[in-house]
Amino acid sequence: MARMYARKRGKAGSKRPVIQATWVEYSADEVNKLVLKLAKDGLSPAAIGQVLRDQYGVPSVQAVTGKSVLSIISEAGLAPSIPHDLMVLLKQAVALHEHMARHKRDSTSKRGLELLESKIRRLVKYYVRTRRLPADWKYDAERAKLLVQTGGK
Repeated sequence: MARMYARKRGKAGSKRPVIQATWVEYSADEVNKLVLKLAKDGLSPAAIGQVLRDQYGVPSVQAVTGKSVLSIISEAGLAPSIPHDLMVLLKQAVALHEHMARHKRDSTSKRGLELLESKIRRLVKYYVRTRRLPADWKYDAERAKLLVQTGGK
């Protein structure tokens, strides 16, 4: 995503090298089963990738299976109804709303909340356009609180 006020993208950042995962001891079928097992345990796609990397020695699910973690989960019907990045932003917004309820004069946090909610609205607009969210989905603080409590289901 571009910078909020500079309209530029950053140039720094590491790039993951192309991995020929010939040394991985798991087949594509076994990795698919592991991904589905971890998804049924309630892990997010990012957490699944970390577990596979750290505990099973799979450097990249896509290098082994040819598909991303999210596409494997989606094919099995286990994908979350709300995208992971949007859910993280909703959790931050709920936490900031609770903070603002306790500290009403914290103007710095009030500004941060405004920026966070505008970022949420932009992301929702993108997901509605790409049909990952329903067309009538709108951000609301109370609705976000309910979604975070139920885990996005």
